[in-house]
Amino acid sequence: MRILIVEDEKKVASFIKKGMEEEYFTADIALDGKEGLKMATSEDYDAIIMDIMLPFIDGISLLKEIRKREIITPVLMLTVKDSLKDKVEGLDAGADDYLTKPFAFEELVARIRALLRRHESSKTPTLHVGELVLDLQSHKVLRGEQEILLTPKEYAILEYLMRNSNKVVSRTKLIEHVYEYHFDPETNIIDVYINKVRAKVDNNFDKPLIHTIRGIGYIIKDE
Repeated sequence: MRILIVEDEKKVASFIKKGMEEEYFTADIALDGKEGLKMATSEDYDAIIMDIMLPFIDGISLLKEIRKREIITPVLMLTVKDSLKDKVEGLDAGADDYLTKPFAFEELVARIRALLRRHESSKTPTLHVGELVLDLQSHKVLRGEQEILLTPKEYAILEYLMRNSNKVVSRTKLIEHVYEYHFDPETNIIDVYINKVRAKVDNNFDKPLIHTIRGIGYIIKDE
């Protein structure tokens, strides 16, 4: 899943990004409110982690503008302020949760996962395509009785394909969801990773699940 981090402290932003990627998220960083607004309104994110004290556009104003544009992405606010008044102001602006700095990274991840569960109440804890099962909590992937070991990027690609099973997913969409905001769209890295995922998911099995739609993208289906 893809997370936007809007945080002007580079060390904090890098710390959150690294931790999120270790938890199998893809993470983008915006270092000020103006860049955060551009990214939040032009890209598809599953959640946003946003500091309140930001250059150019503060977090509260940024959040209000996002909600004004009818973007319902869950938002967790970060701040050094811990007064009830500040928390109420953030929640009234449209925040879904609030975390005061300094914080334990484990709590941040737990809160993000809780927001995602609430936001996608219909989401099941596992994804299925035929006998292929992906567990969203443990990150385990099984095909039949065989466990398939994937790197974080391979897992992210397979998860996105499975969330869009029976639909053709373009290379551009995969790049947008799995890689950073400024990633080069002309690279062939997606094709390389698809081949790696396919080798693990389909090799040694009678029926292939991942198919290439030439000139368009990829599809995973059990047909």
